[in-house]
Amino acid sequence: MSARQVRGGGRAVEVEPARLAGWFERFAARNDGVVSTRLGSGEVVVTGGNGTTATVAVPFPPLPAEGEREGLAVGPLVDHVRAPRRLGLLLVRLGGHSVGVAEQGKVLVSRTDRHLVHGRSAAGGWSQQRFARRREGQARQALRSAADDAGAVLLPRLSELDAVVLGGDRRALDELRADRRLEPLFALAVPRVLDIGEPRRSVLDDAAVRALAVEIVLR
Repeated sequence: MSARQVRGGGRAVEVEPARLAGWFERFAARNDGVVSTRLGSGEVVVTGGNGTTATVAVPFPPLPAEGEREGLAVGPLVDHVRAPRRLGLLLVRLGGHSVGVAEQGKVLVSRTDRHLVHGRSAAGGWSQQRFARRREGQARQALRSAADDAGAVLLPRLSELDAVVLGGDRRALDELRADRRLEPLFALAVPRVLDIGEPRRSVLDDAAVRALAVEIVLR
């Protein structure tokens, strides 16, 4: 389970589906029980007896249950997140990418590549301009390669996928969105973008597990 601070205060934790029921039981024990559970198609809010809330943006919505219930009633959410799913994964940072298809946290097929993209130059004048043009060319080539691999690995299998999970640099991902070949792929993408390091096969394996995890915001 990993945690990070979130805007507006509070923190977000990632919890694996198999541990979700136990996590909420411990939440109740730490926060004077649970007053209510509000189930929505896209969000679940559990309120502790001391006022602490645990909010879940439902992964792979909609949640097939709605309404407010007394006490801890996260059974529909637990069942929903534990359902088997086949996911496309697209991880991109400038100079590297990793693409794959995963089922129940296991990568079934993948393609990973790296491309040299120089850092920014501190030099001035014409030298800096030449360096910038070269860097832009390297970045374009890297993103073109990422788009090609995403198309080769994911597009032929799109009908088999329940969703596509993205990760990496949002700016690089936005560049890929402009590639019309990938429009059907991005149409299946969930809003959440995984924060990852340099895309490698080991990072893809980790992302396959994290893609199924439930993010809970505590306030």
